[in-house]
Amino acid sequence: MSENGILKGVSLHELLASRDQRWHRQMQLLREHPNESLLCLTVIMPGSVKRNRLSLAVARAATEAIRVEFADSLTQMEERDLETGFEAYVLVSLPTLETKQIACRIEENHPLGRLFDIDIIAPDGTPLSRASVGAQPRRCLLCNNEARFCMRNHTHTPEQIQAYIAEIVEAYVHDGL
Repeated sequence: MSENGILKGVSLHELLASRDQRWHRQMQLLREHPNESLLCLTVIMPGSVKRNRLSLAVARAATEAIRVEFADSLTQMEERDLETGFEAYVLVSLPTLETKQIACRIEENHPLGRLFDIDIIAPDGTPLSRASVGAQPRRCLLCNNEARFCMRNHTHTPEQIQAYIAEIVEAYVHDGL
């Protein structure tokens, strides 16, 4: 947010730089903790504004879900509240495939889980695919198609997606879940 209270959008350059910094942090954590699995959490927030009231509510819900689901195995959680979007790095003492299964379960079962992007980073630095644990591809927020299909074909307008996100986050916050 800017000094005058207006939400600040981020440029493509800023997003790409943030992604690069995230990758470097992931690689550092993998080197420092070779016997643990690394989760990297980001919030799905289409549009140029990546940090706002809604995204922070989603981030709080996601980190709480991770703390609950990985309670006995969580060894470290580092949270970053950035203009380019919230991100968290989580280390757990479970095998990577088991960690990915739990992450997929969170994304699929939590009321806001479709807005969580929980990547499990393999020791070589690549994210594990959902297919690696037999999970189905992510579904579109608005219809039942594969999310990739709708994104690639611009099936829904940014306004439709943002309105739906606002609706589900407001309902979650209002219900006090």
